[in-house]
Amino acid sequence: MTTPPDGPARPARPDVDAPLVQRAREGDQRAFEMLVIKYQRRLERLIGRMVRDTDQVADIAQESFIRAYRALPNFRGESAFYTWLYRIAVNTARKALHDARRDPLVLEASRPLGDDDETSAPQREPTDMTTPEGVLASKEIATAVNAAVEALSPDLRQAITLREVEGLSYDEIAELMNSPIGTVRSRIFRAREAIAQRLKPLLDTRDGERW
Repeated sequence: MTTPPDGPARPARPDVDAPLVQRAREGDQRAFEMLVIKYQRRLERLIGRMVRDTDQVADIAQESFIRAYRALPNFRGESAFYTWLYRIAVNTARKALHDARRDPLVLEASRPLGDDDETSAPQREPTDMTTPEGVLASKEIATAVNAAVEALSPDLRQAITLREVEGLSYDEIAELMNSPIGTVRSRIFRAREAIAQRLKPLLDTRDGERW
């Protein structure tokens, strides 16, 4: 079995939101409104992948921003503002899902996986997606991806969702999951391998070839 790649951690990126956050901490409501405008759609997109009831998305996002504003005096800048806001949104969404007895991690099936780094190979197109046969094949693949992700352990499912759906860096995922970056890389690698095995019959890949 291929060993998952593990290189040195990248240097932390400066938080571009720091000036606005500082102004908001000092009581500048307009500064916080600018942060809301900047991240509202991104936060709603994140919550929309966690919550099946689309009517709840805007309410959960609003509650997340309210909680963030109230907690802003406790924000020490030890992580990027969005990483901190992301945690608040995830926890708020999970609480709503727990109350509704729903699964907190749902991967958007239409998002292709494994196309962003050294663990991936070019994705193969089984057929022309504009034909009826292609549309059917695409639906089958989406169903298989959903089933494969749902079958993952919670840690693997969260790691692959943060990477492939939310597009976070390995460093950001490590911080969010409170895990070493090597563990994060391993989880994402294992998740991709498990998904690839589920997709292999549909994509008709050869032994040893990744999807």
